[in-house]
Amino acid sequence: MSTTISDNESRNLAVPPAADLDTLAAVRRSIPDFCYNRSTKKSMIYVVRDFAIYAALIAAMVLVKQWYFDIPLILLTGVVVGGLFILGHDGAHGALTDSKKINGVSARLLMLPSLHVQESWVLGHNRVHHGFTARQGMDFVWHPVTVEEYQQYNLFKKLRHRIEWSPFGAGLYYLREVWWNKMITFRPPEKWAKAIWRDWWLVAGWAIFATVASLVGGFFDYGSVAGTIWMWFKLVVGPFFIFNQVIGWTVYVHHVGPDIRWWKKNEWTRFRGQMESTTIMRFPWLANQIFHNIFIHVPHHVDMRIPWYELPRAADAIEAAFPGTVVDEKFSLVRYFKSAHTCKLYDFEQGKWLPYGASKENSPARVPSKNTAVAL
Repeated sequence: MSTTISDNESRNLAVPPAADLDTLAAVRRSIPDFCYNRSTKKSMIYVVRDFAIYAALIAAMVLVKQWYFDIPLILLTGVVVGGLFILGHDGAHGALTDSKKINGVSARLLMLPSLHVQESWVLGHNRVHHGFTARQGMDFVWHPVTVEEYQQYNLFKKLRHRIEWSPFGAGLYYLREVWWNKMITFRPPEKWAKAIWRDWWLVAGWAIFATVASLVGGFFDYGSVAGTIWMWFKLVVGPFFIFNQVIGWTVYVHHVGPDIRWWKKNEWTRFRGQMESTTIMRFPWLANQIFHNIFIHVPHHVDMRIPWYELPRAADAIEAAFPGTVVDEKFSLVRYFKSAHTCKLYDFEQGKWLPYGASKENSPARVPSKNTAVAL
């Protein structure tokens, strides 16, 4: 079944007119109809596949007693939880199947191992992050801090920022900023409260069940307090922390880089946010299978209804119609560490990332007093 942008709008692969080059509608028209074909059968095959792998890894950790086997199993389980979450994320977008009911049920189940509240995710991710991608003061995910803001931080906040924005701090950032603030302690607006609290209790119930089951199983299996706690850690806690690292890092490479711009309110447009402030990172086939093409991110931001398996063809169509616009490159650890070194603070006036050293160069003690007043 083909989905259209509107009843009167058609898509084609032709380059849009010059006057229409800076609108998101033009980008959507460049995406062929077949990229919107969603297969319930295909999606459910991948849902079953990922849950089966997850169950097999959990079973392996229950049966295996040697800690040196547990460590790689914990890592693998965390990665697979990330894959489950990405399928759930597609369900929350309505891109998994053509059925709203199946999408909703699937999203809730797929997000349980990562302890995510589906309706909170819909509000924060679908409406805010996708609605205002890379817009100052709106998009809360990896929102950069200005030099002036960083200078006002106390020692604890500066240290936390340095840890979370380090090459290995993405998981801590995501855990605090997204999971804790937007999933667990979030107090929803009245319009969303009922649906969010329903899903919150679903996640809480799963967390309690998983904790009790792993603790009881650990006690009977190991017969010691240490063994009991270890069983809970390797089945629940460890994979959850690995998941946070994986997803936090994934979102980082989507929207942070020396060549990825964030925008002031008066400069931001939907076209700029979705086309110029989002990336396509080329990974090996296996990574795209595990993470369901999430690194081919531009077409997903252009239209979140495109199913994950059609993202590559949608990306090709977009780049053919808008050559040179999209950041599209093979993932490189060198590039990532360069980003982690350079992208610490942000100058919204100049539209560029800055290292921490900029906060010293522009400290109140080193600038004229008239500028100091502005900075404060």
